[in-house]
Amino acid sequence: MNETMRKFGYPASLVAEFEHWVVLLRPAQPTLGSLVLAAKSDATALSDLPAEAHAEMKRVSTAIETALRQFVDYAKINYLMLMMVDPHVHAHVIPRYEGGRTFEGTEFTDAGWPKLPELGSAVTLDDAQIASLVAALKPHFA
Repeated sequence: MNETMRKFGYPASLVAEFEHWVVLLRPAQPTLGSLVLAAKSDATALSDLPAEAHAEMKRVSTAIETALRQFVDYAKINYLMLMMVDPHVHAHVIPRYEGGRTFEGTEFTDAGWPKLPELGSAVTLDDAQIASLVAALKPHFA
């Protein structure tokens, strides 16, 4: 585990775990089902990851896209590798859709659709909402 994983709520936010990667629920949801794909290593550059991590990314991205298609029925998906504040290799995974989606009475609107995602318009989840959304997403990764 690295500090970037902790910043995004690991282990409470853990949705799925692979050999080289974890899939975490993003605590601030610009769209419903927004995730963080984080490398387990201490690498701070994508090119520093071992070849096995790059190979596994195919399996992980397929799992993410399949799960989110089932869960939120996105139209597009964005992988944003920003790594400005949180230095370890990770990507914000933002499912994109027109209009909104509702989960347990909370509305999640894609404010940037069809352009760039508006990360500043995210719904910030409390601990109970995080636990509930993690529990709802996990079966889609089984």
